[in-house]
Amino acid sequence: MENGSTDKEIITRVLKGDQRAYEVIVTRYQSFVFTIALRYTKNREDAEELAQNAFIKAYRCLNDYRGDAKFSTWLYTIVTSLCLTFLRKKKLQVHSIDQDHVFELADQQDAGMRANMVEEKSKIKMVNDAIALLPPDDAKLLLLFYKGEQSLEEIGLILGIQPNNAKVKLHRARQKLREKMEQHFAVEVEDYINS
Repeated sequence: MENGSTDKEIITRVLKGDQRAYEVIVTRYQSFVFTIALRYTKNREDAEELAQNAFIKAYRCLNDYRGDAKFSTWLYTIVTSLCLTFLRKKKLQVHSIDQDHVFELADQQDAGMRANMVEEKSKIKMVNDAIALLPPDDAKLLLLFYKGEQSLEEIGLILGIQPNNAKVKLHRARQKLREKMEQHFAVEVEDYINS
């Protein structure tokens, strides 16, 4: 199986009956899907289950993919929908970024993250932890742009905003991420720079 194939080529093969070709899609997007699910659930086991369910649902609905946008955009919508349904069923509290206590909760979560950082000095984990401290809209923008490799136009479509607005919001989200990294992970960042 050629991993250099485009998503559309792979999807065409799957729709023609080559079910094994779908493994390339799963491999290509498993980290992206898991990261989105983990962002919503804050629980590894739930995120793994939701990621698996997202790939199953995407496979079953592959005929519905029209190709108007990137496959990752379509997949993002499926994952997000499953996560929101999961949260509603679990009746977990979903916070608005307009509520002041969201920032307090993020700071409280930081204490647990610091212990994990001592044990596991992973650059990816450190960045993901810093993203988790951001308001949900900022985290979503960063995940779409960097993990999902979405263009500003695609991000605008997903979020219902203009591409220029997406660019401004992305710039601000990067600044907030830098501040969180400096505030909460200064030692780890210094270790990576000096290593």
